[in-house]
Amino acid sequence: MFGLMVRFTCKDEASAAAFDGLVARTGELIRANEPGTVIYTVHRVDGRPLERMFYELYRDKGAFEEHESKDYVRAFLSERDQYLSATEVDRLDFVSGKGVDVEH
Repeated sequence: MFGLMVRFTCKDEASAAAFDGLVARTGELIRANEPGTVIYTVHRVDGRPLERMFYELYRDKGAFEEHESKDYVRAFLSERDQYLSATEVDRLDFVSGKGVDVEH
């Protein structure tokens, strides 16, 4: 398993709404086309209306690289910056968990 935790901070409320729309469009394509993407979730942060947290879990590093190669992901990556004031990315190495089929 390979994962990411990403915190995005939007510039303002209008940017947050536009970013959420971009995320929704991209998420539909991820769900439809990426069997190696195990979890791809987006959350609003309670009490911080301009922040979004992404939790991404991939079958392996190859599945992540396949995800990153998709046209719609590359479009998301190039379009998102106009809405954001900050991005923080943590790469995660899986240790244990519940909720997904994993062999470890």
